Amino acid sequence: MHRPRHSLIAHPSNRPSANLTVAASVGYDGVGGLDLRFRVCGTGGALRLPAPAAPRREDGLWRHTCMEAFVGVAGSASYREFNFSPSGCWAAYGFSATRCRDDFDVETPCHCTCGPLPDGFALEAVIPAAWLPAGASLTVALSTVLEADDGTLGYWALRHPPGQPDFHWPGARCLTLPDVNREERG
Repeated sequence: MHRPRHSLIAHPSNRPSANLTVAASVGYDGVGGLDLRFRVCGTGGALRLPAPAAPRREDGLWRHTCMEAFVGVAGSASYREFNFSPSGCWAAYGFSATRCRDDFDVETPCHCTCGPLPDGFALEAVIPAAWLPAGASLTVALSTVLEADDGTLGYWALRHPPGQPDFHWPGARCLTLPDVNREERG
């Protein structure tokens, strides 16, 4: 099945980044998990990328270059946040409502890979089915934090709220995926 690639939009507060493009796609991986793919192009080598590391759970990935997915269920205030670093590290969090953390805890390693492109990089990650919220229709937000060489952070998302960047904003979860139990996955 074709997975549309979505262009992420730079937040208005980002400092100018000439020719920088960020795109992402999401779809089921064939066994009920989500397959995420991000492409960042036009970097001209002006981004800080974390050094490769042994895959592990690590907090604070959003303080540097990282890709994120926020996954909820249509009609519910609860959602899960997933962060993926080009280093191979990952993080997963649960929320009962906007920014209200719950006790969602996973320890199983997550699959995340990053590779170079001619003028950027691509990151792919799989969110296991067991990590996803139960429900008929998943709502997804895709976003990216990019760290410039000078340490400045830039924020890209499918949608931004008015004001400051906020990837937890419920309006950002604008992609809807069909029931995870459907046979037409892929």
